[in-house]
Amino acid sequence: MAAADVNAGQERPPAIEQPNIFPLSWERHTAKLEEIWQSSQREYWDPARLPWDTLQPERMSDEEREAVAYWFSLLSVFDASAPPVFATALIHAYEVHEEDPVRRAFFSITRDEQNHEIVCGEAISRLTPGGPLNYEPKSEIGRLAKRNVEWLYHNGARYWKGYQKAVPRYSMAVLFSSFLMGEVASSTLFHYMYTHTRIPVFREAFRAIGRDEGRHMAICLALMERDYPRIAPEDRAIVTKQIRAGYVFLSGVLFEPPAEFWELPSDFIANQRAIEEVARQAGLGIASYDEKRENWRQAMLNVKGVLDRYGIPFPAIPEVGITGEEVADVEWDEIIPVF
Repeated sequence: MAAADVNAGQERPPAIEQPNIFPLSWERHTAKLEEIWQSSQREYWDPARLPWDTLQPERMSDEEREAVAYWFSLLSVFDASAPPVFATALIHAYEVHEEDPVRRAFFSITRDEQNHEIVCGEAISRLTPGGPLNYEPKSEIGRLAKRNVEWLYHNGARYWKGYQKAVPRYSMAVLFSSFLMGEVASSTLFHYMYTHTRIPVFREAFRAIGRDEGRHMAICLALMERDYPRIAPEDRAIVTKQIRAGYVFLSGVLFEPPAEFWELPSDFIANQRAIEEVARQAGLGIASYDEKRENWRQAMLNVKGVLDRYGIPFPAIPEVGITGEEVADVEWDEIIPVF
């Protein structure tokens, strides 16, 4: 056989430049994520099957309809942005060649968050057709709500741009800490809303959403248990900053938006308090100021307990009475907390 024939068919392709979703593999190492995946399959639910006929907007005043729709518009900044946020994280997990159970975990979260977005959209559309921005308000509360939503979406757009820049920069370990912030926050919120809401369809929605968020939190904890015992020293300080950033961003729905990051007019919070009071009277289980503060404080202490296990400093959060490491130089235009 000629020398040229010996090498026939042996030429190898060039190495694939990374990050890239190829080459593909299906490694499985984290058994806990397999269990959570099976749970997500069993617990999947259809928002169309919620008892929407119990909502009856015609029995509500214009102010009540507009106030309740406003709260779901506020929620949409976090829950309706979650599908593209987690879809981005899912793609990133493929590009860095995470194990198969991690990719499926992010897929399950993306799918769940799509349901949560559907609930937001359905509530807004039934209460204020065309809302939140293509609806003509019928009351002063409605006019204040529409203006507030415009500001909320302005800040949401800023967050999305920052998130897109931030995801490729950080390790998965850093991302998990930010995701945990969102899941602890959302679990806290929806548990409270479920136990205090008097409108049947929303009570059922909050029950289902809260169950999802608890499962998402379990995903984050499993991944942190896998990675945090050997987290890189340079990532520890980043995690501390991201927790502070998460507090600031998520306070927009869990508490009240701090001046850090949030660009809002001076009357925004006063208007939101007035709108929320009307929604509360209509039967939506929105916590009072003091209850929000305490709920958020407890949620942050839960996150602190997780970070303490791995010796990662927790940031000071004086707004809810938590001492810790003072954080400076947070890059507010490159934050990654999600809901």
